[in-house]
Amino acid sequence: MTEAASADTRARVVALARTWLGTPYHHQASVRGAGCDCLGLLRGVYAALYGAEPEVPPPYTPSWAEDLGAETLRDAAARHLVALDPAAAEAGDVLLFRWRDALPAKHCAILVAPSVMIHAYDGHAVVETWIPPAWSRRIAYAFRFPDPSPAPAPSPEIPT
Repeated sequence: MTEAASADTRARVVALARTWLGTPYHHQASVRGAGCDCLGLLRGVYAALYGAEPEVPPPYTPSWAEDLGAETLRDAAARHLVALDPAAAEAGDVLLFRWRDALPAKHCAILVAPSVMIHAYDGHAVVETWIPPAWSRRIAYAFRFPDPSPAPAPSPEIPT
């Protein structure tokens, strides 16, 4: 994977994320229009971009990050996306937030413009909103979707 995801891929990620706006919050779900949580939004955009989800997440509780004490969300993102410095994040990139310095990151959002994100959180439908300073200070990691692989060229026909 390369950090040089094209502007077209990043624009497509933003457009796909916007199709989830208004989807009700539902813990562990990933069904556009029916319900999702922050990870479900990310999984849905990934599936629309690449044709399938990268992996099936294990069941998780609302307090999973605190319970495990491991960077589970960061590690999963690193398996499928390209890590980058949060200061270099652009529209179409993924932000991971940590709520306390000693805790793992446990919330994700898709950046759509400087200081604007799309995300889902408990009690709210998927929303496009500005990133308040209190949230900006909690950005722990950023990742970029790699460009989708081009479709393979058709095989030339061999005359018989």
